[in-house]
Amino acid sequence: MGAARLRAVVISAAMAALALVLPVIFHAVGLGSKFLPLLLPLLLNGFLVPWRWAAATGAAVPLISALATGMPPLYPPVAAVLAAEGAVLGGMAAALHRPRRGGVWPALLAAVAAGRMTTFLLTWAMAPLFGLPPAPSAAAALIQGLPGVALQLAVVPLALRGLARRGGILFSDGR
Repeated sequence: MGAARLRAVVISAAMAALALVLPVIFHAVGLGSKFLPLLLPLLLNGFLVPWRWAAATGAAVPLISALATGMPPLYPPVAAVLAAEGAVLGGMAAALHRPRRGGVWPALLAAVAAGRMTTFLLTWAMAPLFGLPPAPSAAAALIQGLPGVALQLAVVPLALRGLARRGGILFSDGR
């Protein structure tokens, strides 16, 4: 296994572990799902590893979390929607991030917008299957996640700045 692949495995595993633990902590202190705690490490992962690793981790972790903790639920298919959003979020951040050109913001904004659009469209498409009106259901999914979007926009740039300052082989731009 090459150094770049090992780096991606280690970082993706660390972000997956964080994505499994963070929602439990948020729920334990009463903050619940509105802050999208599972998605925060998956988004950060997109800035640290190649897009394939970020998308795969983003797709797998919500399903692993559903099986391991019961959150998010498999039925209704919240875990499936979050798996799609996590894959889009991490994959797009990784694909668009160019550290030397434009910094974090263009990739961060595009990834968050694409991730939320994924949730909107999937919620719209699945709502009738559960006897729910599509437009209000999809709008509610977006509105409920706004505190999480704010958290993502605040935390990810700070975390990346801190990791860049820290340096080291794991956090050099070896994508």
